[in-house]
Amino acid sequence: MSALLDHTVLSVVTGSRAYGLATDASDTDRRGVFAAPAALFWRLDKPPTHLDGPLPEQFSWEIERFVTLALAANPTVLECLWSPLREVVTPVGEELLALRTAFLSERARDTFLHYARTQLRRAENHARTHGGEIRWKHVMHLLRLLESGAHLVRHGEPLVEVGALREPLLAVRRGEVPWPDVTAWRDRLTTQITTGPSALPATPDRTRAENFLTDVRRRSLAA
Repeated sequence: MSALLDHTVLSVVTGSRAYGLATDASDTDRRGVFAAPAALFWRLDKPPTHLDGPLPEQFSWEIERFVTLALAANPTVLECLWSPLREVVTPVGEELLALRTAFLSERARDTFLHYARTQLRRAENHARTHGGEIRWKHVMHLLRLLESGAHLVRHGEPLVEVGALREPLLAVRRGEVPWPDVTAWRDRLTTQITTGPSALPATPDRTRAENFLTDVRRRSLAA
């Protein structure tokens, strides 16, 4: 199945390197999209919806799965579409990037907040079971995610590169920011995402997304 990565249409760097938060110890996280040839779906064993590797910290989605997640306003998938660090962009990948605003909707308010709450619960559970130890790296990324979501609601695109916030966020990672200040930062962003004025459409453009996917499948048969 690794041969399916020969059909990669988009590959980007995400994580700390894309966010502008990398340190000397940071990994290079890669996320990609591959378009499995349509004829493979005629078999009993269907192509996988995702693949790990072959590089460390590399993960790729089959294009249908990626489109489905994007329509659902999955924060990780949306940030892939706005990553400033692109390593592979084929003509189909260009089409996918040109389509990225079609995936946006008011649903992003809920998904970004849900992801942030999940990270917060994990941080709190770790603290309860490890003598109050706080995983400050996770807290930093919680705040970064909320900053991205608030920017998405206000401006209609997620904030991936957060260089302007690098020092305050890295101070959180180092555990230098008091917890009350962290929670105040979190609460302010949560309010912006929940009730702030929105540049997002009510629903995604499912028709455009489906037409794109159908066309990709049709062209793969003719290749």
